[in-house]
Amino acid sequence: MAVREIFTGMPWWVKWVAVPVIALVVFGGLIASVVGFVIGLLFKVLVFVALVGGLIYVVRKFITGSSSRSDW
Repeated sequence: MAVREIFTGMPWWVKWVAVPVIALVVFGGLIASVVGFVIGLLFKVLVFVALVGGLIYVVRKFITGSSSRSDW
């Protein structure tokens, strides 16, 4: 028995309202933890990129300011 056959005689609100609400109730914690993990990971990647970029900027300024020749 296919899923399409099960939902054939059901009203529209069962397919488009009740089933998604039940899925959110059952899997809501899992979905929230996955979304939180992805957002936290993206934030950490952005912080890492900003820190590495700032370090490179400071090192380049220090090297060009302290040496008499410009290799860059």
